[in-house]
Amino acid sequence: MQYRNVLKEIGIPEEEITSRLKEIVHTFFYDEEEKVYHPVGNDMAYIEDTGNIDARTEGMSYGMMMCVQLDMKEEFDRLWKWAKTYMWMDSGENEGYFAWSCAPDGSKNADGPAPDGEEYFAMALFFASHRWGDGQGIYCYEKEAKEILSACLHKGENGRAGEPMWNRENHQILFVPGSPFTDPSYHLPHFYELFARWADEEDRTFWAQAAKASREYLAKACHKETGMSAEYAHFDGLPVYTEFAWGQHGYFYSDAYRTAANIGLDYGWNETDEGQCAAVPRLQRFLGVTRKENPYMTYRIDGEVIDQPALHPVGMLAATAQGTLAIPERLDKEALSETAKLAKEWVERFYKEPMRKGERRYYDNCLYLFAFLALSGNYRIW
Repeated sequence: MQYRNVLKEIGIPEEEITSRLKEIVHTFFYDEEEKVYHPVGNDMAYIEDTGNIDARTEGMSYGMMMCVQLDMKEEFDRLWKWAKTYMWMDSGENEGYFAWSCAPDGSKNADGPAPDGEEYFAMALFFASHRWGDGQGIYCYEKEAKEILSACLHKGENGRAGEPMWNRENHQILFVPGSPFTDPSYHLPHFYELFARWADEEDRTFWAQAAKASREYLAKACHKETGMSAEYAHFDGLPVYTEFAWGQHGYFYSDAYRTAANIGLDYGWNETDEGQCAAVPRLQRFLGVTRKENPYMTYRIDGEVIDQPALHPVGMLAATAQGTLAIPERLDKEALSETAKLAKEWVERFYKEPMRKGERRYYDNCLYLFAFLALSGNYRIW
């Protein structure tokens, strides 16, 4: 399979891309001032959410995915052992899932999961199995991945306690197990295509259906003019405007930035479009043209501005640029369409943007590193 190097398409030399990636990885994992990766003892480590001073399944599973893409097996195994030691729940309603937040000392801040962590854990483990081979115990990666996915689909069946993470009828991932709505940025059809090959055989048809259902869902959830999706949305794609105890999540806000990035990576791996890809040029135009002077704000998905700056502007930029993978036109052509010209501007803007510093750097730099991997052709199927 050929992986598109969009950074090379805009004229950046390969050696410069390679050097820049090494710098980004060093900053994220090892720089004493800016790192978010923290080794613990001889064989564990965690990724810190520097804005909330905790470790989340989001960041732990992201870190594992980064490590398997970068061939960093020691760091991968350290993160996985920390997650399995402190986050994994071996009893109760959520047995088989991972507590979504833990303190840096490993104590649980929650007894419930966040499904995006489980799907990233499973995918990273499958890739690790294929890239490095399986070991013993928790390092038998394929077995661990299959067990996670089995729990995600089959809890609540045959006397098993708890709720599944996917709606078995419409094939959509849930915001949390049992919830009546979803999070568009949790929809990863490119992962489900691979789960349909590698998960337990009895579940493979479900995962193939989930991939198609998620693409169709994203086409509905992304606004027809702005390309924006909400953080939380109903199964028909409309925003959830309920005021939760933890805030309003019917807006185009932090979680939602990932939707464009996911659409881009899915198309880059599968070249399958169920209508979802049109969201990317719409979003790039809205933020890059309509809102060019001040794009990094909070919005209703129809483009109405909420008087609140984006909490993660670098993440918004990075994810929007990564969406370029959903635009098939190569950016090294002599004559570019208006859509491709705008996409090129986003990629150039991303390349010139430094990683974020300060207390909120964790989420922005996660999306930044993923975008760099994807746009350089280094986010791959293993």
